[in-house]
Amino acid sequence: MKVNYLFLLATTTAISCNVAAKNTPVNATNPVADQVVAEQRAKLADNTKEKGFGPQSPRNIDTVQGNNSMLFSAAPAYNDMNLCNIHFHKNAEHMGGEFSQYAGNGDGKGHGSGYRYSGSLTQAELTPVAGEICPSKNGSLNAGDTIEVHYVYSTAQITPGATLGACFNDAIKNPQLRVEAQVYVLVNDSTALDFGKLTGFGEQDGRYQALNLPTNTGQSIHYAGSTTGPAYNEKGSPFQVSWGVRPQVAKVNIATVGEWCKGNVFEEDHAHGVRNLVTNPDLLSEITQ
Repeated sequence: MKVNYLFLLATTTAISCNVAAKNTPVNATNPVADQVVAEQRAKLADNTKEKGFGPQSPRNIDTVQGNNSMLFSAAPAYNDMNLCNIHFHKNAEHMGGEFSQYAGNGDGKGHGSGYRYSGSLTQAELTPVAGEICPSKNGSLNAGDTIEVHYVYSTAQITPGATLGACFNDAIKNPQLRVEAQVYVLVNDSTALDFGKLTGFGEQDGRYQALNLPTNTGQSIHYAGSTTGPAYNEKGSPFQVSWGVRPQVAKVNIATVGEWCKGNVFEEDHAHGVRNLVTNPDLLSEITQ
């Protein structure tokens, strides 16, 4: 794949009950004003109006309404596709189900915003862990944090790897894409789910698959949307994605997330930022399931 094309694709990947962070980013204590987010949404509307953009993501999965009639064929079921990438965002990008607590406006660039697990955790589960977990310039992860994991699938014949670029190859530049989204809450509990296992993959029937996707977190909400990430706060994403978002949250051992960030085939070592929730009905598809 050509470098310039790969770079374009990589920019789209950012396609997630908090306690005080040891490395608290500035935006956590000094979020941008509501007006900043409102202006970003207004620019998104202006930059997409009557330009043929398809439905966008993320969205409130509890709301079925949408006016965007741009049609594209739904991608096959994920087990009929190849897993191409796994990455995660700090806080859920989507809203609804068990992740409906707004984290705040953040820095206006995708950090410190999104949605948190709306349930309760025990003091033991919230006990701080030693050391920094998946640190970056925007802070690290802590017990009690919410993440949205994106298991990305492609109809192209590929091998799982880094960025959305792994979902394409030289033989097909426009494969169908599907994202299976699962929201997790990080807990200090060695008996909670192991993130290494949750992101494990292998070949089944000739296709790469995530081998341990949760099956007990509710029926997925399926809808037509796009790639996500804060780069699209003010412009539309041109990439069409079939989404499946599970409405219930699973608890994962935070220590295993830290170990995964130290080395994985996807070259992921920190959480990505989130795109503003898309609320403009003209940029949303109708959920018909």
